Amino acid sequence: MLRGRLGLETARIPHADRHGLLWLSRGALTVRDGTLRFQRDSPPDATSPLESGNYGIPFQTLSMILLGPGSTVSHDALRLMARHGTALVAVGEDGVRCYTAPPLMPDTSETARRQMRAWGDAGGSRITVARKMYAMRLGELVPHTDIDILRGIEGARMRQTYKNLAQQHGIPWKGRRYDRKNPLAADIPNQAINHASVAVTSAAVIAVMAVGAIPQLGFIHEHSGDAFALDIADLFRDTVLLPAAFKAAKAALADPHLDIERHTRRTTGETLRTQRVVPKMIDRIKKLFEDIDPMPESSTGSPNRN
Repeated sequence: MLRGRLGLETARIPHADRHGLLWLSRGALTVRDGTLRFQRDSPPDATSPLESGNYGIPFQTLSMILLGPGSTVSHDALRLMARHGTALVAVGEDGVRCYTAPPLMPDTSETARRQMRAWGDAGGSRITVARKMYAMRLGELVPHTDIDILRGIEGARMRQTYKNLAQQHGIPWKGRRYDRKNPLAADIPNQAINHASVAVTSAAVIAVMAVGAIPQLGFIHEHSGDAFALDIADLFRDTVLLPAAFKAAKAALADPHLDIERHTRRTTGETLRTQRVVPKMIDRIKKLFEDIDPMPESSTGSPNRN
């Protein structure tokens, strides 16, 4: 009796043929006559250019819907998206927070299998992927194959990058300082870097979830539960994270009443949105594993239900 109402008779579209992500905020995501709809009553603003109105959502052609602040979702909407494999992620403004995501992933495990095979080959493919990551940041593939040497090269380069960007933005820089037990003890530029790092890492979590990669299996970061997301976030440290952080720090130093956390989050979020960072992260994840053969699917495993 619910097939027509919820559209459950329609076959799923493979994620490979879908168009990516849809960002929605300040509205209600519901189902009407078997169609997913988004009702927005607010006028367009700086965070969302969408006019007020009722919109039909082509959920079958989307891999993931990112639902921002000021939004609600109905039970029918969750069931409809679950049936068709469309993930829903609750995010902060511009994706600078990733609060929750249901376990709805792409309809293939290929990316995860490629990642797992590369990570499991500690003496070969794992270091190859790590070198690719450093090459994306350094602009060249360095000849070294020792991870500690690569980390040292990158560390020296980053120290100079901090100095250069601070000079460009005209703010004082005394070095990178971060006390996990007391993060507020850091000076304004370091606090801004901390807040921007959280925002960019949240965007990386979204990208990792979108492709169905395994967040715990990092290639440079190793111990965090989001190790791979941290790896991906670092690919955008020079071009997104630090420019946004120093821009926010400059504004906060000029106006002591400015909330450094909120302003940095908004500044970073604007950069994430305007530079379409999450789609770029997804592309880089795929590129990292493009030369890795996925592990063969077991002939005795469970059949693919998609």
